[in-house]
Amino acid sequence: MEVVGRRYDTGEAVVVACEHGRIARFSRAEAAADLPWIAPGWCDLQINGHGGQEFSAATLTVNGVAKIVSAIHAMGVTAFCPTVTTNADEVLCHALGVIAEAIETRPEIGASVAGIHLEGPYLSALDGPRGAHAKQFCRAPDWDEFRQFQDAARGRIRLITLSPEYDSAPAFIRQAVASGVLVAIGHTAATGEQIRTAVDAGAKLSTHLGNGAHLQLPRHPNYLWDQLAEDRLTASLIVDGHHLPPEVVQTFVRAKGAERIVLISDLSGMAGLPPGRYKTELCELDILPNGKLVIAGQDRLLAAASAPLGVGIANVMRFAGVDLKTAIEMASTQPAKLLNRDDIGLNVGAAAHLTLFDRAEDASRTITVRETIAGGVSVYRSDS
Repeated sequence: MEVVGRRYDTGEAVVVACEHGRIARFSRAEAAADLPWIAPGWCDLQINGHGGQEFSAATLTVNGVAKIVSAIHAMGVTAFCPTVTTNADEVLCHALGVIAEAIETRPEIGASVAGIHLEGPYLSALDGPRGAHAKQFCRAPDWDEFRQFQDAARGRIRLITLSPEYDSAPAFIRQAVASGVLVAIGHTAATGEQIRTAVDAGAKLSTHLGNGAHLQLPRHPNYLWDQLAEDRLTASLIVDGHHLPPEVVQTFVRAKGAERIVLISDLSGMAGLPPGRYKTELCELDILPNGKLVIAGQDRLLAAASAPLGVGIANVMRFAGVDLKTAIEMASTQPAKLLNRDDIGLNVGAAAHLTLFDRAEDASRTITVRETIAGGVSVYRSDS
């Protein structure tokens, strides 16, 4: 197949030829005002579900996974981590097994899943850091137990978010890293020393930095400063306009450097539903008229997100003043590299994972997806 558009990094009009699931060659195209932008396919490390279906649910089916993947393709995402969150062991094992079955039996799913993200249950049990995760299931990391989760997932857990505040965390992190799992710090009340020890053990990522935290912290030291200052940690950010104020996004990008920032959506299973109150496996939540998802009965404590990754791309340009190339790479090549996917990019030989989109030239920088191509197959095309 061939697609025509403007490169996200140079603006050059090109024809991209894809063969056997790879980018085979580029040729020049005639410039035209209506050409879409072409970028490496977007890679989202944290998607909890969509349309009323959580991945972390006893009700999850292969068809349910397929519906979520179809919705994600419409958002321009070609690779993602289905995220299974803190729950009872039987629910976790069920969800992990169903996702693995979906990957193995549905090619369109297998082509788009970069690995499973297990967010919990090894998180802080303290109010604030644990966020919307169920307190009764939060506990210290246990390697033997994790191996049971990995067995249920048929070896497909590629990313785990945990809190290093537990004594068992350093040894667990070393074992996880040795097994090929990317370890992220999140939902934590860890001290600076515990964070440094976790990074020494191999942790490389901070999950949704600035969220899953106490409402009030000491000026210094605190676990946000400690993670910001640690150059060995990349930070994932939810830049939907609700989770982090613009000034915080700007500060985080400046502190970490754009090359150590990745954008995530953290989509809730309730994303895509109209405003109202909903019961989920995590908690009861409200979707407010502005799209903000909060724990039911108030408007400050967040419960995942509803905005697609394209919103984060547009917002990080507006909030932090980064250019299109930088913002796109925060949502594509940089998260992919964390998962050792060095084949994601806009170059000959790269996987034919491509996102074609339009961008508003006004101050909003709004992103609109035209087409999503996964493994050289068009999996979404806008009717407009």
